[in-house]
This record gives sequence, C-alpha cells and structure tokens, in this order.
Amino acid sequence: MKNESQHHNSDNCYIGVQKLTHNLRLLAAQNIYLAYSGGIDSHVLLHLCASIEHLKPKITAVYVNHGLQAEAESWSEHCGQVCHDLGVNFLSLTVHAHAAPGESPEEAARNARYAALKPLLANGDLLLVAQHAEDQLETVLLQLFRGSGLKGLSGMPESVAFGKGRLIRPLLDISKAEIIEYAKTHRLEWIEDPSNQHNHFDRNFLRNDIIPKLKERWPAIEKTVSRSGKHCANAQDLLANIADDWLATTLNPGNNTLAISRLQSHPLLQQALIVRQWLNRLGLKMPSQDFIQRILEQVVAAKEGADPLLTTQGHCIRRYRGSLYCLKPSQRKSGGTLNWPAGESSLQLSDDVRYEAIESSVGISCEHWRNSSITVNFRSGGETIELPGRKGHHSLRKLYQEAGIPPWERTITPLVYLNGKLAAVGEHWVSAEFYCDTKEPCLRIIRHKINPKGNDDTPDVD
Repeated sequence: MKNESQHHNSDNCYIGVQKLTHNLRLLAAQNIYLAYSGGIDSHVLLHLCASIEHLKPKITAVYVNHGLQAEAESWSEHCGQVCHDLGVNFLSLTVHAHAAPGESPEEAARNARYAALKPLLANGDLLLVAQHAEDQLETVLLQLFRGSGLKGLSGMPESVAFGKGRLIRPLLDISKAEIIEYAKTHRLEWIEDPSNQHNHFDRNFLRNDIIPKLKERWPAIEKTVSRSGKHCANAQDLLANIADDWLATTLNPGNNTLAISRLQSHPLLQQALIVRQWLNRLGLKMPSQDFIQRILEQVVAAKEGADPLLTTQGHCIRRYRGSLYCLKPSQRKSGGTLNWPAGESSLQLSDDVRYEAIESSVGISCEHWRNSSITVNFRSGGETIELPGRKGHHSLRKLYQEAGIPPWERTITPLVYLNGKLAAVGEHWVSAEFYCDTKEPCLRIIRHKINPKGNDDTPDVD
C-alpha cells in the first residue's frame, strides 16, 4: 500500500500529465515529427501523443543513429516495433557524429542530429523533443558553470524556430519523477543507453552525482531554477529589444556593417551589447565577454588605416574605412582561368557566391557576349581598364580605392574577359569597348550571396 507521501507524488504526476495532455491536444500542424531515441523520456512523449486521436495520423517518430554505439541498429529495430505497435509512422536516419577539433562529443552528436532532422520540416511543421524539467536544470547549471550571461542562463526555450517549422519541448515543465510514474503505470519498455552512466560527460556527472544531492537539500530545485531561467529569458528579451534600438543607430543596412564612429558614440557597456546583438543577428553563437572586449579594444579602437583581424566561428572581424565587418571568407575556385560556359547565364565561383548575367538597359552588349569566348580570372596586379565616359586607362588598384571596396573583396572579384579582352570587373565596371547604353540588348553582371543551409537557427540545447 502506498503511504501518504506516495499518494501525494502520484497525484502531482497525474495533474502534470493531465495538463500536458491538454497542451498536446492544442498542437496544430500538418506534420508532427518526434525525436525518438527509444529512451524513457521520448517513449513517454510518443505514447502520450499517440493516445490523442487527431494527432496520431500526423506523427512520425524519427530515430537518429549517430554511429557511436554498437547497439544502435538493434535500438532502431526496437523503436520501429514500438511505433508499429502504437500505429504511428517511423523513420530511421543515420548520421556521422564524430567530433571535429574543439568540438565535444555531445555537441557533435547534437549538431549532427539537428542537421538531419531540420530538412524534414515543411512550412508549419513541428518537431517535438522530450527534454524535461531536469534537463532544463542541468542546462542552466552547465551554463552557470561556464560563466554564461542572460541568454545562456535562460535555459532551453519551450518553442523556437527550426528550419521551416518550429521545435517544441512539451515536457519542459514535467519532472523526471512524473515521466517515470507514467512509464511504469503504462508498462512501457524503453532503452537504457549505457553511455548515460559515463561521468566523464559533464551532463552525466551532474545528473548522476550532483543533482541527486542537490535535490536532497532543495527538493523543489527543478522548479526554482526553471523559474530563475524564465526570469533571465524575460530580462534577455527586454535587453535584446533595447539593443536592437541601439543597433539600428549604428548599422549600415546595405552591407550589415557597423559604423564605428556611431558605435563609439555609445558608452562602452552599450558598445558591447550592440556588438553582441549584431553578431547574433548575423547568425553567430554568442561569443565570450573576453572576445567582445578584444573586438572593441583591438579592432574598433584601432587607428584608421590599420587592418587588425580577429576570427571566430569561421568568420573574420575587421575594419575598413570607418566600418566594422564580420565576414565569412569566400573560398573561390582555384586553378587559374575559368570558363564561363556558353549559353549559361550564371557561374558559381564558390560555395557562397554566384555571378549572373541578366538583361539590362545598360551594360555589356548581348551581341558581344553571345559571339565571344568568355573566361574568368582574378587580379594578379597591374590590370587596367578603359571606362565609358572617362579618358584613358585606369588601374584597378585606383578604381578599387576610389570606390571604397575593401582589400579582401578585390582578390575574389572576378575579371570577365571576352575573347581575351577585359570586359567587366565583377559587378562594378564594364569596359568602354564592350559597353552599350542604346536600344541594343545589354547584359549586366550581378553577384548573388548564397546563404548556406543549417547553422543559423539550430537551437542551442546543450
């Protein structure tokens, strides 16, 4: 027979699950994907969702094999059988989650998992993940130990944009005790991952050794820390709105650079917040306070004409002519001269840059373009061009300086040749010999900056 305390815990579990079930009934989406590892947490979430008749046909449980466990194939089979028994769709994906230099195994697995899940979602679709209140407690504590600011101490949001849809964490207010109670009541069978006992992972060390002791002293710690996280999230939202207003006063919207003089008109603390908000807007993870300070001291405060450079997350922070740039270096195609294929309107020069010749009222004569062999090269020094409306030949070096084109852009700007003669310098200038501005059909060369898929909206769930 259960004692009074056991009855009380059971009642709390019942109330929590009833509230969760009500919230799940309100989910509205064409397709609902559920990250299903076969563990107790995702099994409980799947079982709950499958018990709601109007949700059940929309659900696809997705198992991700990270290639890190010998038992992964048998776990996939187990998950598939559970889904068959519940009458829900099942999908198994395989990823390679080996950590890159400087990347933890947990981070590598998480990044690989979300990279595999993201393409599944169409507009309006949902991805459900089974992180619960104790996961939130672990996340906030880990962020605290890493010295995180408000954003990190906010923990995991209940809902966040994810690919073309949204990622939802329905169990975030549900305790582990409630999950275990539900699983036992419904006699669920789940997978126990042996790696969860390896305390060399920070999260496992907290979960196995530290949090049980904390809960002995402070039984309500999950709720109180979660409440603190929500306070931090609210404060972060307010601060982000203020930082957006400050950012608007310093941002050059045409090229997403910061005007250094306008940035420096703010106090140092505000400058740091503006730079953080700027980097966040550009899709970078929040850098450390020390790195922000280095940006302000070594780049922003550098003398005009200096070219200091800092790197973070594959991007370069540098200045030029009073503006602060955050750049992902373009890796142009190597190997000397490139051919622009006949009949093709565009040429891909790197993973993130493509040039295209489009119809225009002024530009290169279409007749010249069609009847020429078109090649592309890059600056080696000493190139000159004759421009329409200007006398003589002009060195590209001086033209770049006049136009304020940063030095790092000059080496990757394509030089377009027609039958061996320089006809255009990227999207900037057309040679007088090939220029037309009459009723004759013309082409203009434009540059497309391609945003690679994936890394700007992956939720940071640690």
